[in-house]
Order: sequence, then C-alpha cells, then structure tokens
Amino acid sequence: MQQSENQPAGIEIALWPYSSNEGDWNRWMQSLSPDEQERAATYRFERDSASFIAGRYLLRRLLSVHTGTAPGKVALSSDKHGKLRLKDHDTLQFSLANADGLVTVAVASGCDCVGIDCERADAEIEEAAWDSYCSADERRWLAQLPAHERARGAIALWTLKESHLKALGVGLREDPCNIAFSWKDGIPVITGGDRDRRWQHRLIESGSQHVVALAACSQSGLPGISTRLFQDDSRPSE
Repeated sequence: MQQSENQPAGIEIALWPYSSNEGDWNRWMQSLSPDEQERAATYRFERDSASFIAGRYLLRRLLSVHTGTAPGKVALSSDKHGKLRLKDHDTLQFSLANADGLVTVAVASGCDCVGIDCERADAEIEEAAWDSYCSADERRWLAQLPAHERARGAIALWTLKESHLKALGVGLREDPCNIAFSWKDGIPVITGGDRDRRWQHRLIESGSQHVVALAACSQSGLPGISTRLFQDDSRPSE
C-alpha cells in the first residue's frame, strides 16, 4: 500500500501502553527478526528488553499494513547512524520512540522525514541541566513559567529537540542547543538553522503520563496527522 507521490502528505501515529505480561512479550518476539531477538536478550533489565520488543513489534505491525507484508517479513535496515530504513519503500518514512510504559510509532507518506520522541512526564530535569540543551531564549521562557509547570515545559523542549534530531537521522550527535523553539499560538515553532525548511512540530496528546513530540518536514505544507491508541488484536482468545 505504497502511497503515490501525487497524494498529500499524511502521518499516522500509534500510541501503545503495552502489556507488562511476560507471556505477551514472548508472543511479540515471534514477529521480530533474529537480529532483533538477539538484541532483546542483551538488555540487562527486563523493563528495557520489554520496551524494545514492544517497540519493534508495534513498528512491524504498522509497516505490515502499509506494505502488505507480514510483520515478520518486513525488511528493515540501518544507515551508518543507526536510523532504521524500510527496504524498497523509499517514499515511506517512519520513526519509533519508547519510554517506560509507552511505545509510539509515526509512519509518514509524502514527507521528506519524520521523527517522534516520548518521555515520562514525571521525569526529573534539574534546572542546572537546562544549559546542556536549551538556548538562552528557551531558558528565559522556562524561568518565566509558574514553578509547577517548569518541569513539564523542560521535558516538552527535550522531546521536541529529540524528535527533530531523530527526523534528521543524527540523534544526539548534534548539539540540541543548536535546535531552538519558540511558541506561536500555542504551537512549537523552530527558530534555529532549519527554520527555512518546511518543518512542522507538534506536541501530541498521549492520554497517558508521557510527553510525545512529533517533527516532520514536508514540501507540501502541514501533513494530515491521525493519532490512535494501538490495539493488539493478535492476542489469542482465552
């Protein structure tokens, strides 16, 4: 189901507060590639392994729908920076993020690139750490927020920067201070060196205790964005 270049850009976002049941994790593993299964076994902590397995399972389920390929047969490869690519489907872009208790995937058609990131809303970012990833204007904005809003504001900026850098495919090899945001009518707008490109950024309502940020670059303007909670309908009936 590869999208024609003439069709408008669109982004599908799936949010999944995945199961904590080890039996479910074992079932999801069956859809992963041998390399992914080996990587899942290398994690020291069970929660990290479960998060990785859930993320790759969700990614494969969504890409299966778009490509008409069974989840376990979806052919993924990594570029030199480790960014995942879909073989033989150059017009389909995607991004995966996970945080404790939630995985999310964005699949985009008609976009140059897309990135998504999620973080726990209750993650602690000390004010002293703002210097490591915020511009001077961003630090002033955070300082002007009511005290009870600053922590979430700091996390929102971090997820916005992470999603942008993931869309570029460079991750934290690029200094996040080089990517700066301001707000226009409540919507995050990039003010750094990429502002001349057709970037769109959004904070996505997650319905959970997580902050989710999306970054997309599309030559045709704002892509249509649809968001849904993923339902694992492959679970066998009792």
